[in-house]
Amino acid sequence: MRKLNLIIKFFKKIIFLLLILFCETSFSHEGHSHGPSVVASVSFDKSGTLWRVREQQGFVIVDSSNDQGLNFSKSINVNTELQKIGTSGDAKPKIAIGPEGNIYVTWTQTLSKPYTGYIWFARSKDHGKTFELPQIAHQDKSEITHRFDAINVNKDGRIFVAWVDKRDLEKAKLQKKEKEYKGAALYYAVSENFGESFKIERKIVDSSCECCRIALTNDSKGNAIAMWRQLYDKGIRDHAVAKIDMNDNIVLNRATFGGWKIDACPHHGPAISRGGDWGYHMAWFDGGDKAGLFYGRIDGDAWVSSPAKRFGNANFQAGHPSLLSINEKVYLAWKEINESGNYIVLAISEDGGKNWLEAKTIKKTEGASDYPELIQFNNKAFLSWNTIKDGYQLMALE
Repeated sequence: MRKLNLIIKFFKKIIFLLLILFCETSFSHEGHSHGPSVVASVSFDKSGTLWRVREQQGFVIVDSSNDQGLNFSKSINVNTELQKIGTSGDAKPKIAIGPEGNIYVTWTQTLSKPYTGYIWFARSKDHGKTFELPQIAHQDKSEITHRFDAINVNKDGRIFVAWVDKRDLEKAKLQKKEKEYKGAALYYAVSENFGESFKIERKIVDSSCECCRIALTNDSKGNAIAMWRQLYDKGIRDHAVAKIDMNDNIVLNRATFGGWKIDACPHHGPAISRGGDWGYHMAWFDGGDKAGLFYGRIDGDAWVSSPAKRFGNANFQAGHPSLLSINEKVYLAWKEINESGNYIVLAISEDGGKNWLEAKTIKKTEGASDYPELIQFNNKAFLSWNTIKDGYQLMALE
């Protein structure tokens, strides 16, 4: 009987792992359903007010908290007309605060044709009391893929919005070129008048992954730094980093070398954080034979400076990382799932990513939950996490 129970327990474990595999990291293309909307994005302003953006029944809504997430104000709608808003996979509305105090929001509106969308932008100039009429950030209004928005505001208030775009794929189809256009492309638009308008969009690169989120940060001069999953030759999907300066000069570098070959998009984008004058911390997920979550550093415009370090429990789908660097201290958070529920695991380095303390589970819930988000107020780090069962949670990490 004991032997029979062990066999039953073994097969239950196998079934559970298969369910995780199909539910959490099945390599679905954009547009597939990923469950109820539980996504939220947050940012502190200079006074310590926490601003939050979410999707609710076709509207992008914003509210705020003056007690670090315990209580929130009444929410206001940002878009005036009902839209289908991207909240699946790596897609969700974003919020950023400018140095002048403006509140900026971006989101992806899903259009009627499969895998198509527009990138919308809206701003509030009166501390969140009202939002101006939203505008589409790109000039191209074709009903094609403009999806997976990302926003960054630099120290001078310059707004940089990037997204995944398939206009070049559509052109290639029409031209019927001998060489097939692979993947999508990354485009960006810049506002240098605090969101009043955007310059005509420009391309960063061809052949990006189709539906992984784009990670953005700045260098010390305020130039935009982007990290994303790129489609390389022979179907390899590794990551690239680009610096896009104020004059639209673009410096590209390959940042990871996992060699994951897959003919699909994993919906599993990276994270990047500036580490000081030397370069950037990076975290990403790789699949294939060496599936797992990895951390590495890249020195400025050069190449990866240290071997990638593996984090998390691959059996529990460790992934969807968030990174935050404050001086020499580096925070790395990610999500895992096992029989008991969803977990957020945190690892900390106190010497710029050279060595890491033992990772610890710091949050747990049952049911659907968002990916973790690390944010900063002054020199303090916070974990932001939205869940169905336990609601929104903000946790100070000191």
